[in-house]
Amino acid sequence: MHFPKLNDWLVYLAIVVAVLVVALGRREKTNAPPAPPPVAGVEGIPLGPSSPFDPSVVVEVPAKGEPGSGTAFSIADRGVWVTARHVVDGCNRAAIVVADGQGVAAQVSIDPRGEVAILTTSGGASPLPLGMERVLRRGDRAYHPGFPQGQPGEATSRLLGRENLVIRGRGARTEPVLVWAETGRTDLLKGSLAGLSGAPALDSAGRVIGVTVAEAPRRGRIYTTAPETLTAALKAAHEVPADFARGESVTLGNYGIVSDTLRRDLRVAQVICLDVS
Repeated sequence: MHFPKLNDWLVYLAIVVAVLVVALGRREKTNAPPAPPPVAGVEGIPLGPSSPFDPSVVVEVPAKGEPGSGTAFSIADRGVWVTARHVVDGCNRAAIVVADGQGVAAQVSIDPRGEVAILTTSGGASPLPLGMERVLRRGDRAYHPGFPQGQPGEATSRLLGRENLVIRGRGARTEPVLVWAETGRTDLLKGSLAGLSGAPALDSAGRVIGVTVAEAPRRGRIYTTAPETLTAALKAAHEVPADFARGESVTLGNYGIVSDTLRRDLRVAQVICLDVS
C-alpha cells in the first residue's frame, strides 16, 4: 500500500488551510466603534446657534425611545424628511428629536403605495443627496446610520438582490425591496436593529439609495426600499429634494465617524410618535 510522503502531507495541509481562509473571508464582519453619548438637553435653555430649529417650535419628547420610534433623514433644509411608513403610520403626533428630551413637531404624509413617509417641520437641517438614478449591482455596499434600539448606531451591508415585501394588516400591499446582507454594525450592539427603520441607505459617496424598512435578524438581512419607491413617494407628495446637497465619502474605516457627524448635524435624526391612534 502506498502512503503519501511527508512533503505530500504538507501540500495537502496548505490546501486545506487556504480553503478555510477563503471560506472565513466570505463571512465579512466590519464593526464600527460605539457612538458617542448624546448631548443632554437642559430645561429652560434654548437650543444652541448650531441648531436649525427655533426654540419656539421645540416640544418635549420622552427621554426613552418608544416602540413607534425610528429614524428619519433630511432631504431639504426647509424641513422635509423621509422615514419608513410603518414608523409613523397611525401616528397622530410625530416629532423629530433634536436634543435629549426635545423635538420639533412633524406633519406626516403617508405614501399609500410604498413603505415611505414624508415628514415636514418648521425649519430643517442640511439635506442628504439622493442617488436614486444609480445603477445598483449585486455586491454593492450600503451604510445605514440611525437609531437602532433607540440609541445612536449604524450598520453596513452588501447588496444581494431584489425581493417582494409582503405587508399584511394595516396598509396591506406587496412592493419590491432590495435585500442586503449585514456585514457590520456598531461595536457592542447586539440583537435587533429595531429603530433603524427609516434610516437612509447610503452609498460610498454618501448618497441615499434607499430607505431602511425591515430586517431578518436570524438571516442577517436588511431590507430597503427600491429606488423607484422613494422617487414615486416624493412625486406623490409634490416634494422636490434639494439639488445642492453634498455627501461625504463613506468607507468601512470611517462609516461610524460619518454616521456620528450626520446625527450631530441632524441630517439623520430620531423620529418618535407622541400619540398613536
